[in-house]
Amino acid sequence: MGKVDQGVFTYWMLSHLLGRPLSYIGYGGSGRQVRDLLHVEDLVDLIEDQLVRPDVWDGATVNVGGGREVSLSLAEATTLCREISGLEVEIGSEPQERPGDVPLYISDCGAAERIGGWAPKRSARDVLEDVHRWAREHRDVLEEALAGADRGTEP
Repeated sequence: MGKVDQGVFTYWMLSHLLGRPLSYIGYGGSGRQVRDLLHVEDLVDLIEDQLVRPDVWDGATVNVGGGREVSLSLAEATTLCREISGLEVEIGSEPQERPGDVPLYISDCGAAERIGGWAPKRSARDVLEDVHRWAREHRDVLEEALAGADRGTEP
């Protein structure tokens, strides 16, 4: 479902769609932290390939993520979320880092590409467009779940 510390890009899009305020936290409050993101269909493609070609993947341990090609800063995510949703939300700025904050995380998926030829095919825009589409279609359920979370209860 996306939350601030896991699934940040889903969280970012849901906040745009539902008009919930956001904040750039740490590193000067500029939104320049970078993460990669992975479309669920890219992961499904990999799993299907592993099932079809177990001899290729047998014993392999690989990192899976969007890699450098499918990565965004929070500021870039904001721009895309605004373009896709047509909506803007208030974005605050908290310049001070928190313990454990990571300024940059990009998965190294080189082993998956070398071993089985796998790399993500869908862009960050594709991911956010699909999250937006899904969220629009399930808005009533999302609002109920988030209202419960805000109250500290489940729906």
